[in-house]
Amino acid sequence: MSEAVFQETTAQPRTQSVPLAHLSLELGHLYMEDFEAGPKRLGEHFAEVRAWVDAVNASAARRSGRPRVSTCFLIDDYFTRFSTPAELIPMVLKEAEKAGLVIDYLARESGCAVADRIELAESVMHRLVESPPPGSYGSRPPVSQTGWLANGQRTPSTSRSALGEVKGWESPQETAARNHSIFMDVELWSEKDGRRLWSCPFLAAVWQLARLGLLRHLGEPVLVPKQWDGEDFPHEWDRLPPLIKLTDTKAAFSAYRTCSLVPNRFIAVEDAVRLILDQIDVDAGALKQVAERSAGEGMPVPAAVAQRATYVFYEEPADSSEAEGT
Repeated sequence: MSEAVFQETTAQPRTQSVPLAHLSLELGHLYMEDFEAGPKRLGEHFAEVRAWVDAVNASAARRSGRPRVSTCFLIDDYFTRFSTPAELIPMVLKEAEKAGLVIDYLARESGCAVADRIELAESVMHRLVESPPPGSYGSRPPVSQTGWLANGQRTPSTSRSALGEVKGWESPQETAARNHSIFMDVELWSEKDGRRLWSCPFLAAVWQLARLGLLRHLGEPVLVPKQWDGEDFPHEWDRLPPLIKLTDTKAAFSAYRTCSLVPNRFIAVEDAVRLILDQIDVDAGALKQVAERSAGEGMPVPAAVAQRATYVFYEEPADSSEAEGT
């Protein structure tokens, strides 16, 4: 006779699902320098983005006859706080509308660090699993100590052996190199005034996980959009929710795949984002949910999370390309 086994229901981990569109289309991720340049700069950005939106939508339609596509826009209020939501957001929405674009969801980059009192960046950092290079022996400090993440073996420091022989220079090596190495070493954070300052690539990686529906905290979704009721925007950034829904679209914020339309000065940042995504131990329950639902719709996603993110990098006008990334 078998014995009954009793368990507390809270002992069984449960990953809550989130609504998913087919594609999350990012219409911009600009720095405060771009906003400071005024409506003309924003208008140029949206006009260039508009030229690519139809092509992206056509590609999505090829995968699904009637794709669910949501649009989003990310404002940098983390590294620099310029103006106020009351002044800035209406300008962004107006210039987007003039270009024939609609922004469904608007997010603050600071929300990728902390949202609703949850340390999102810290949580994702603890999920990093470094890919050890072949032949390594753990001599390199872990990313949790250094704040640097690489995709292979760094160049060993030149040293002198016990017999006084100076060892020659050795090249870095990419772990998954194909014929030749493309080695990258990415800074995830720095320390400033006694507090951790997350890097742009790391916050952008958190942003991608949110858009892909893969962020969870104790099984619960995080960075969930809040419907904005149309009232005036606040005069302080901290009074604006991390992620707001601006339209009545039925397409969810998170999606099976993402596409970001950004200036070509973001290429290095997004290369770093993909490196980070490749070394994150993403919530298994969330991964399974997305895989099953996408396959059920006949649109299976790649196993590698980084491969679910695509980009269009456009060339900026000569007078605006001087704005530098953080």
